[in-house]
Amino acid sequence: MDGRKRVAIACQGGGSHTAFTAGALKRLLSGDRYDVVALSGTSGGAICAFLAWYALVQNGGAKRAVELLDAFWSDNSASELYDRLVNDWILWVNRLQGSAVLPSVSPYSTPTSYWAQERLRRMLERHADFGELQTPMGNPAPMLLIGAVDVLSGDFRAFNSRRDRISADTILASTALPTLFRAVNTGGGMYWDGLFSQNPPCASTRGRTRTRSG
Repeated sequence: MDGRKRVAIACQGGGSHTAFTAGALKRLLSGDRYDVVALSGTSGGAICAFLAWYALVQNGGAKRAVELLDAFWSDNSASELYDRLVNDWILWVNRLQGSAVLPSVSPYSTPTSYWAQERLRRMLERHADFGELQTPMGNPAPMLLIGAVDVLSGDFRAFNSRRDRISADTILASTALPTLFRAVNTGGGMYWDGLFSQNPPCASTRGRTRTRSG
């Protein structure tokens, strides 16, 4: 034994929570105090969990995980004028819809939804080589759980790296907020963001649980 504590880290998603998650995760991974045996996340938390897990299973270690988190969220920041204008427009529309001034707009009726998801896909693929990622992946690699909800059945699913293939679509499905983005076909069904069901998934027995409605 090397004296390190074995830990499983659950990464919360949801707006500003995700920024906090990324910072807390970087802090936990810095140094050599913990042996990470599992990571889980939903929505933005799924991105944080995946990036850290990817670095660990690719033998990059905790230092590489911290570098990936920094690089991705820097890449994702609204650093250019165009990105800032789009962010301000989305916030303005959401506020108006929330006050019932504007009706809700389906993500299937606007190309912006598709464009945003494909941009996220490209960012993920810049920072992780999904083609070389061999999953399912058994012990001794850390386990990864990614939460999403089956659109047709309403079942919550925790994609498990020890029995499921983890692809860019898996991460996109977990981040597909129904009011903003289109559902994602993972090859085994259509999935949306699991944020409203389990944020994040903390256990996976059979992989599916019924969500609560209302």
